[in-house]
Amino acid sequence: MDEQQPVTPPDRSRDDPPVRVLIVDDHPLFRAGLKAALESAEGVAVVAEAERVADVPGAVARHRPDVVVMDLSLPDGSGLEAVRRLCAGERAPGEQAPPVLMLTMSDDDGNLLAALQAGARGYLVKGAGREEVLHAVRTVAAGGAVFGGEVAGRITALLAGARMREAGQLFPELTAREAEVLDLVARGHDNRRIARELVVAEKTVRNHVTHIFEKLHVATRAEAVARARDMGLGDASGPGTGLQ
Repeated sequence: MDEQQPVTPPDRSRDDPPVRVLIVDDHPLFRAGLKAALESAEGVAVVAEAERVADVPGAVARHRPDVVVMDLSLPDGSGLEAVRRLCAGERAPGEQAPPVLMLTMSDDDGNLLAALQAGARGYLVKGAGREEVLHAVRTVAAGGAVFGGEVAGRITALLAGARMREAGQLFPELTAREAEVLDLVARGHDNRRIARELVVAEKTVRNHVTHIFEKLHVATRAEAVARARDMGLGDASGPGTGLQ
């Protein structure tokens, strides 16, 4: 789809081993259809299937898949829990958990963000075409990340909202708007750009910055940025702090 912006995997030659896939879904007909679609392409092999969260660790240990295609809703729990268990599980030195591609009916923002936080490397909504699913499987197996066109455009907004909530939790003395401004300041934005992003007057931003200085007991923008970045906000490699 046009909005999809995955990391492009390296080209595979005919001599490369096939991408080994574990399908985790509780609907036998869907598993059969997905397996047929994947194995109709050159260089992909479905090595195992599972239908419960509890089955996933054993299937991974026995079959060593290159990628796990996981449904969100499983009979004994959430696929998100299976992702967390895979990422946190004990492994031999140098061994890594296989990357997970979520393939689910849910396009809910909360589930999308939870999947990212759990460690999923991709998220597609069921109904995606065969070529889109194949491309996602190969990309995730090669170490990239991919999200379907239905959800890709919402990721930036979701992460921005998460940063704003984090700022409010780290600096409870600030209002929600002041926390949002502080996060943007810590990311190196000047007042004019912040005003554009928040669709407010530049004078309003200056007033927020003044209140932030007072509440954080700092005298300069650089001090405010340092406080925010010490708490993990912003991007320490970003542009300069600008002027108040």
